[in-house]
Amino acid sequence: MSLTLKNFVQNSKVLSGLFAPAAQFYANAAGYRQIGLRYDDLISEENELVQEALRRLEIAEPREMYDRAYRIRVAQQCSLTHSLLPKNQWVTAETDKRYLRPYIDEVAAEFAERGDFDNIKVTPRH
Repeated sequence: MSLTLKNFVQNSKVLSGLFAPAAQFYANAAGYRQIGLRYDDLISEENELVQEALRRLEIAEPREMYDRAYRIRVAQQCSLTHSLLPKNQWVTAETDKRYLRPYIDEVAAEFAERGDFDNIKVTPRH
């Protein structure tokens, strides 16, 4: 495991105690939860890596894919009507779980591995 700022903050009780409330405030202020979206619903689908992750999600968890499409349509309707969902329909921090990120990480690792194996250089022998 590499040392990153994210891992450093998560492993430190003091720093995670300082940053967790700010992170929750930011997530609530972003407004995507008030229109029924989860964080992973915001990931752009215009990337080959994300498209492959979505294909795998649809195979592994078809209900989650259906729910994603429904949440996006509800959010589009909220955007068109310039309104928010009723407070009882907002996505909470407990339900805002990362459902697509594991698939994206898996596909990214496979793409990187494929790239490593595709780097074979042929040199002529004389």
